[in-house]
Amino acid sequence: MYQRSSNAGRDGPSQRPSSSASSTTHKPEQRLGGSQTSCLRRSPTYFLLSMVISALVYVLLGSSFTHGISADDHKYHKRAGHNQEILGYGIDGERYRTVCPDYKHYAIVPHRPLSKGPLALPYQRPSPHCRTFSSPLVEEVIETVTSRMVDKDLARIFENAFPNTLDTTVRWHVDGTEKHSQRKHYQDGAWEGVQSFIVTGDINAEWLRDSTNQLAQYQKLAKKDKKLESLILGAINTQAEYVIESPYCNAFQPPPPSGVGPTSNGQDDSVHPAYEPSRVFECKYELDSLAHFLALGNQFHSNTGSRAFLNTRWYMALNTVLEVLMEQAKPTFNPTTGRFEKNEYLFRRITDRGTETLSLAGNGNPLGPGTGLIRSAFRPSDDATILGFFIPANAMMAVELTRTAEILKSAGKEALAQKVRERADSIEKGIWEHGVVDHKRYGKVFAFEVDGYGSSILMDDANLPSLLALPVLGFVDLKNEVYQNTRKMILEKEGNPYYLSGRAFSGIGGPHVGLQHAWPMSRLVQAMTSDNEHEIRECLNDVRDISKLGLTHESINVNRATDYTRSWFAWANSVFAQTILDVAARNPQIIFGKEAEPFVIE
Repeated sequence: MYQRSSNAGRDGPSQRPSSSASSTTHKPEQRLGGSQTSCLRRSPTYFLLSMVISALVYVLLGSSFTHGISADDHKYHKRAGHNQEILGYGIDGERYRTVCPDYKHYAIVPHRPLSKGPLALPYQRPSPHCRTFSSPLVEEVIETVTSRMVDKDLARIFENAFPNTLDTTVRWHVDGTEKHSQRKHYQDGAWEGVQSFIVTGDINAEWLRDSTNQLAQYQKLAKKDKKLESLILGAINTQAEYVIESPYCNAFQPPPPSGVGPTSNGQDDSVHPAYEPSRVFECKYELDSLAHFLALGNQFHSNTGSRAFLNTRWYMALNTVLEVLMEQAKPTFNPTTGRFEKNEYLFRRITDRGTETLSLAGNGNPLGPGTGLIRSAFRPSDDATILGFFIPANAMMAVELTRTAEILKSAGKEALAQKVRERADSIEKGIWEHGVVDHKRYGKVFAFEVDGYGSSILMDDANLPSLLALPVLGFVDLKNEVYQNTRKMILEKEGNPYYLSGRAFSGIGGPHVGLQHAWPMSRLVQAMTSDNEHEIRECLNDVRDISKLGLTHESINVNRATDYTRSWFAWANSVFAQTILDVAARNPQIIFGKEAEPFVIE
């Protein structure tokens, strides 16, 4: 169980970072077939003691867990020179898992071997038998990419970050070949077949958004790795069950058939529609969560060509999504009578933070009629929206509905495909009509939030989806004039109040982590939305220099790099890995050296 403060969401045991916090041109292609944890300042004695304890545990792990290492993993580790992994090869190590250290604690201590770069970054992957999932193809990508990278510190972060989701967050996975022991309580196909429960990291709960992003870097490998294909298909099936049962919720407890107990978030929430706490970890309605559910299936189909997820339960989940979109497209006041109409979703929390609850008895601020936009009560940061038509989530939903419609059409579901496409078109039209405003300095820009009455908020938040990420989402081309105006605005302090710059770091932050912390994730998205080699290098180097533990943090104090939130955040590590792979394909000379060939996963 986690002890919680008054803040919620993807937050660790302590919500507020302490001021004394510490952690510390075309070329031939190479193809391969919530808030946060506060980290108290630690003394040298603490680190020495931690290292001694860690070394003792690792000796135990080295002599025990490596007994169950697979042949493929054994070959990889011998090639890569990780000599701590080759003891006792060939013996089943499942029995030893109970002594695996909690990665939440393991991640805050640097482990050897250190990288060969000037930063000497630690190797932070857990022992093979403490990893929650394995893929030889993932190991092959790691070896191929890191062996070519010139900057060995960047290479070490990729080595730690790319497999981080598999190493640490797959809490439950069944391949569908056996009946679930606890499935007898369910009907209509619920929890049947392959299932996967992917936690966000230091909380034993699954966010729809986080888990989709955590798996994104493996989607291109799934066609050639049946284990990964099964894992991702299971994640789609599991998310479908969550959406069917509680479509307005954002974070979920372990599936009942898993036998894993639920975790309390320690909050006092009043939510309508009501939910079952043993099934739901938190119930903040975030439009992007539903968009991410669609994105997970769309990415899977795009990369594997498979429509195996188009089962009865997925169709039920899709129809549930469409019902929510219809309900949340309604204005606050009836356009004919002018009378107030209570929203289908209400949220109130007892808290001293305004970003953690909705105003006006849980309704949120009024929204105008006829926009075509969909309300989102909360942002992907888990902070409450101020003006409920949150543009980045609407943009993502429009894109994913369009992609879903194409899959449905290919499956012969013409009528449903047309219905989905019409909703996508309505949202997209609403964004261009109501979500684009004139700025006296930057020209036409995308607003962050609007209300349908003419009011707008101009800013950006680091969490995805964001305005900065609109090309990554597929909503606009990188060179789109409105986007370029917006990008310039949100990457300057004069245009974005949450663009933070200090002695140690610069980037976009957000209300969730206060006024001094920027998210490395924002610099990574900046790199992925740039064609400028200098800008990309600068973004990568800045993130590298503040990743002293060889992992990507949630946020960094822009004036003091040792003040960070979360040593272990699987979503952020996934975005780092995705950025390196993007640069390897688009601008390989940046990380592989002059005249390097692109690295493309197909």
